[in-house]
Amino acid sequence: MTAQSTTPLVHASDEVSTGRLFVRTCAAEWTRLWTARSSRWFLAAATLVITGLGTALGFESAADPVEIQGGPAWQTAKSLAMPAQFAFLAFALTAVTSDFATGGIVPTLQWTPRRAVLFSARTTVAVGAATGLGVLLALAAALLAFTTAGSALVLPLAEGPAMVATVGLVFSAGAALAVGLGFLLRNAAAALVTLFLLMLVLPLLLGGLGYEWLADSFPGSGAFFLLMEETPQGDMTDASAAITMLVWAAGALLLGGLRLVREDANR
Repeated sequence: MTAQSTTPLVHASDEVSTGRLFVRTCAAEWTRLWTARSSRWFLAAATLVITGLGTALGFESAADPVEIQGGPAWQTAKSLAMPAQFAFLAFALTAVTSDFATGGIVPTLQWTPRRAVLFSARTTVAVGAATGLGVLLALAAALLAFTTAGSALVLPLAEGPAMVATVGLVFSAGAALAVGLGFLLRNAAAALVTLFLLMLVLPLLLGGLGYEWLADSFPGSGAFFLLMEETPQGDMTDASAAITMLVWAAGALLLGGLRLVREDANR
């Protein structure tokens, strides 16, 4: 009689270091991100909004340069990033929820059973892509506005890094919030509605009702202040606006990560 082997099974994932697995998972997430049709549509929408409006505003400034003679094109790009950010928020959110909608999260976790690694990789890729593309489009909008405005707008290079930093902060914090909500709610519709409420509806509604202090505690007020350099209600500073957005993003990521690690992914 042949003796049965007692050699324990060794999974491939157990032989790979966490760092190496993270890099591999990021590469897989990057490929998955661009194979999703929704990612390309949201990127196209953001490109159309920010570059199209940047060009249009440049021509409008050239036609009537007296009112804004010598104005910085950087501020034009920042203001255009405000409406364009919603396309990137949806871009980052659907990068998470699409797997839950199709049931693809089950084979994904079979391929990468270390859930913390999957969470970190998916967050890194989605937030990094949304932030990087958003900053590049903001730069393109500034250049287009400057080019088409003639002498009506200026483009001081010294002010460029400040615009990049502001747009990068707003887009990264907003995308992180969207990713966290995606992991937490696992439903695109529910997460989009929640994101829309936090970024737009509740800040405007509460401010209009006279609850400025409460409206300022939402991430949408912080984004509006940083990009538009004003707030529709209450008193904010650059520091308080940035902290507000980062706290919301960190809280959403924490709750979303805990749910992924502790609960069944197919429920």
